[in-house]
Amino acid sequence: MTREITYVEAIAEAIDEELERDDDVILFGEDVEEFGGNFGETEGLYKKHGRDRVRNTPLSEIGIAGMALGAAVGGIRPVAELQFADFAATAGDEVFNQIPKQPYVSGGQIEAPLTIFAPSGAGIGAGAQHSQSVHSWLGNVPGWVVVTATTPYDAKGLFKSAIRDDNPVFFLPHKMLSETKGEVPDEEYTLPLGEAAVEEDGEDVTVVATQLMFHRAKEAAAEVDADVEIVNPRTFAPLDTETIAESVRKTGRLVVVDETVERYGTQGHIANEIVENDFFSLDAPPKTIGVKDIPIPLSPPLEQEALPSADRIADGIESLF
Repeated sequence: MTREITYVEAIAEAIDEELERDDDVILFGEDVEEFGGNFGETEGLYKKHGRDRVRNTPLSEIGIAGMALGAAVGGIRPVAELQFADFAATAGDEVFNQIPKQPYVSGGQIEAPLTIFAPSGAGIGAGAQHSQSVHSWLGNVPGWVVVTATTPYDAKGLFKSAIRDDNPVFFLPHKMLSETKGEVPDEEYTLPLGEAAVEEDGEDVTVVATQLMFHRAKEAAAEVDADVEIVNPRTFAPLDTETIAESVRKTGRLVVVDETVERYGTQGHIANEIVENDFFSLDAPPKTIGVKDIPIPLSPPLEQEALPSADRIADGIESLF
């Protein structure tokens, strides 16, 4: 049996169930108590689990990230929220230089089973410092597991797996998907980290897209005269290149759409994996589509101009034929 819930309700359910399942799981961050998180993602958890398990923190992202590392090394399984993914930069030393490296520099003697989650992406007019997609930053630092979510089903199943994982996991829900609804099983479930999903079958071209770009890719697929297969990576690090390659071997064409900037974005890495390892499966050069190489504008019309639109994705698909 399934029921329809929103994306943020799915996130809240995932945390709620893991708090219920494991006494070592705790949640902290700015405004996670009565306020319920910026987008409602922690709604009701403080009232149900109390301040020993769900706690507000001061406005200090580096303090939040450092506390998560300390708690994880000390045997707790913390879930820490940053209000916007861009604030990974203000927690920079912990996020880029300490957390992901502890298992390596300790020779495997220290585990860091923590999850940091932070709403990412553009589209709500939040400006240049609150609208970035940072999975290419994080994926560039070995040690992080970097997870995104495209649907409520993804959000709940992947978040539960993130909390249970013994590696540090950065989970990045998308702000614009907060109120989108989707079917979620009634029974308990998890989704494996590091496995992509073929969401739409097709024969002519593979489109790799996640988060908001997945939904725009579906719109684009309806516009073009081609049978489009859409692959949702779900996890950027580790990246399931085999599922993507298998799809390209079938279709012979690849479009990668992502909400990172085209310059050094995730798109180039995915395309390179196919060119380097499956070059002869391609019937045309891969096409990469991303955010234009500018800060995300505050103005809604200019913001949309910077992001990949369904029309731009459709043009990219048609350029391969």
